Amino acid sequence: MSCLGISIYPEHSTPEKDKEYISLAAKYGFSRIFTCLLSVTKPAAEIKAEFKDVIEHANRLGFEVIVDVAPRVFKDLGITYDDLSFFSEIGAAGIRLDEGFNGSVEAMMTFNPAGLLIEVNASNPGMYLNNIFSYEPDKSKLIACHNFYPQKYSGLGFDLFYKCSKNLKDLGMRVAAFVSSQTEGTYGPWPVNEGLCTLEMHRELPIDAQARHLFATGVVDDVIIANAYASEEEMAALAKVQPAKLTFGIELEITDLSDVEQEILYDFNHFVRGDLSDYMARSTMPRVIYKEASIPARNTRDLHRGDIIMVNEDYGQYKGEVHIVLQDMPNDGRKNVIGHIPIYEHVLLDYVTPWKKFSFMK
Repeated sequence: MSCLGISIYPEHSTPEKDKEYISLAAKYGFSRIFTCLLSVTKPAAEIKAEFKDVIEHANRLGFEVIVDVAPRVFKDLGITYDDLSFFSEIGAAGIRLDEGFNGSVEAMMTFNPAGLLIEVNASNPGMYLNNIFSYEPDKSKLIACHNFYPQKYSGLGFDLFYKCSKNLKDLGMRVAAFVSSQTEGTYGPWPVNEGLCTLEMHRELPIDAQARHLFATGVVDDVIIANAYASEEEMAALAKVQPAKLTFGIELEITDLSDVEQEILYDFNHFVRGDLSDYMARSTMPRVIYKEASIPARNTRDLHRGDIIMVNEDYGQYKGEVHIVLQDMPNDGRKNVIGHIPIYEHVLLDYVTPWKKFSFMK
């Protein structure tokens, strides 16, 4: 089951602000928290007290909290690989290993007495995961999460991201990735903050478009906002995303849609016909439900990839169908161009497949 998450960085904030943010996220159904010890330099006792206070608040609201660590953190805090009690004592559900060990260590960690989840770095194209699996870990305690990249142009390219994620999914693992809030003044664990995302192509996009793309790939289970604090508007937008459904933004060209046209466009449960054409994805059931409705011809320009059209009444029994245009083609006047999908969302067209459910955002 997919879920949404946020990130908190207690060393850069206050417990009061973090708790308020966590409570807001709970309001919108978020259930994961990423937090980081890599940039924390305080003594172990002080770290434990601060993190425990905030994590206890999160746990009361049903969050799963994963703490990012690396070998250096173990050394600095006097933690050994066979005694992870520090993390269970602060209330964490698991630890994320930003840097790997030798495979055997990770596998043994999955048998920790507290039952902590061991999250490995998903942004790793080598044989690292296969090595861990060769040491017979407890697979039920092993999950994966990608990196985020504060430096502009340093994020993952899509092909590498997909290769890494697909390998993890093929191993039966739960995979998380990060999206970036576009709210001014957000921050991460480090001074450099030019957006915090996993995929470089997402860095400047609206946060819900980032999430819709990650879910559409089919290789990401959980989406986490990397920077703090995202706005309530962004949380609300993410909360509306349905991971199993393709959801498109639409830039309207017909702004005075009739009530019937709005019902068909926004409220109908659209799905792509199984006999998918190279030229368009058809939602054909509206023609049955709205066969008596009036849909006069208007805005019948030629059609381009990403256009959203509604068949008008000049097309007889096909009136009311909704099409997503996949290839340019002429329009003989029987198809109304309702609007078009924003260019930055055209990547979602790659996931239009037979029987796929889809909808449009108002």
